[in-house]
Amino acid sequence: MPSTITSKNNPWLIAVVVSIVTFMEVLDTTIVNVSLLHIAGSLAAGYDESTWVLTSYLVANAIVIPLSGWLSDKIGRKRYFVMCIVGFTAASFACGAATSLTSLIVFRILQGAAGGGLQPTQQAIILDIFPPEKRGAVFAITGITMVFAPILGPTLGGIITDHISWRWVFYINVPVGIMATFLVLKLVPKDDKQKSSLSIDYYGIALIAVGIGALQIMLDKGQQEDWFESSFIISFALVSFVSLVVAVIWMSDHKDPVIDFSLFKDRGFAMGCCLIFIVGFVLYGGTFLLPTMLQSQFGYTATLSGLVLSPAGLATIFLMPVSGKLITIVQARYMIYVGMTLSATGMFGTALVSPQTDFETFLLMRIMQVIGLPFLFIPISTLAFFNVPKNKSNKASALFSLFRNIGGSVGITLISTYQVRQSQIRQSYLAENIIPGSPNYENYLNVLKQTIPNTHTAERYVNKVMESQAAILGYADSYLLMSYIILGMLVIAFFMLPANKPGGVSHTIAE
Repeated sequence: MPSTITSKNNPWLIAVVVSIVTFMEVLDTTIVNVSLLHIAGSLAAGYDESTWVLTSYLVANAIVIPLSGWLSDKIGRKRYFVMCIVGFTAASFACGAATSLTSLIVFRILQGAAGGGLQPTQQAIILDIFPPEKRGAVFAITGITMVFAPILGPTLGGIITDHISWRWVFYINVPVGIMATFLVLKLVPKDDKQKSSLSIDYYGIALIAVGIGALQIMLDKGQQEDWFESSFIISFALVSFVSLVVAVIWMSDHKDPVIDFSLFKDRGFAMGCCLIFIVGFVLYGGTFLLPTMLQSQFGYTATLSGLVLSPAGLATIFLMPVSGKLITIVQARYMIYVGMTLSATGMFGTALVSPQTDFETFLLMRIMQVIGLPFLFIPISTLAFFNVPKNKSNKASALFSLFRNIGGSVGITLISTYQVRQSQIRQSYLAENIIPGSPNYENYLNVLKQTIPNTHTAERYVNKVMESQAAILGYADSYLLMSYIILGMLVIAFFMLPANKPGGVSHTIAE
């Protein structure tokens, strides 16, 4: 039986309600980043140990997302959604009250596991309460949730941590979760009776949990452990690869698979998942890179670096409804071409960063980076679910969310690794010119000696400037790489994206 839901309540109100707590869950993927030093100091832990506060959440989140569609079918979509909200809210309170790093990591695992079901279930509910011709407009709401929340995270996290306490980064979820639970129970209609006859595929669940979990740990810890120079990373890479390959083989022959890989037979859904992977890559990669550069090389505080990101978030809020309107009159693939071109241009523009770049320029660069995202998220979502039958919307939403989140993890990992290595390469090139006897070096040193008489101190200052410039060049190279990746995907999309009617109305949608 299809899991169609109907409601006498305003569907737009329901869309807003189910997006509220999902917004908070997505926010938690980035809001804690700027608080790690404070958390480590408060709980008497090292910084490297405190990064498990991020990793534990992302691992649990990544494991549950692909299982959430199956769980919705098994438990009932509304019941599962409410369980996730309650679990996420309770775990958030426990995180804020944690007295040790170990207990915080345990509570973050619970928080990530509960939160993992929110994104795909929210999207599945929205898919069912709106007719296909209105999906483009309503995807503007989910777009604000998925795009604005990770942009706002560092800003809000910095303000809360600097002016109140890192614990309120978690406590802030509690009143929102309580309100959302009440509103969901009151407004969201019940879906069809859950499929209690479903058999539990223990092997499939275990394989996916191990495979996705090992992949997420490998991505998050790769740079810190020097990648494949580490037996730790090699072990997790092998475990992930073997588990996921076996999982695909196992579930391809299963009568009721945890993950429905047959969805990829639809070219629109397959391309949509690939493209949303790139959106996650660009969104999270750029959001990670800019505040890191501002704080490490330009001396910005967490709050000030967050303020560089905020106006870009407001720009996406403004443009999401515009994109939602355009999708009703313009084919999704044409909007995707425009969105990718804008994003690639924004990344290329940011690659022009220099030590003299000021706050206003950084703010403009960030707006340029994300201005194309509204023209990507909505049409990609519309395209992906163009021909998805309603009885498969739960599992399709889970897969779609998984690709976006994994794209974000890969984006952060690849870009941070590339930045470090490019900085090292740039530093070696610059060091070739900093040698006694070099005219430029001697001239610069003579100028410095007018304010720094001590020769040794002046030389150390020159080395420090060189290291900073090398790091900034490494960041510039990273943005250039992102622009090339987007352009490469644009070329692929140009030849592979299927056509669709404006508005997302499909003549082949299965009920």
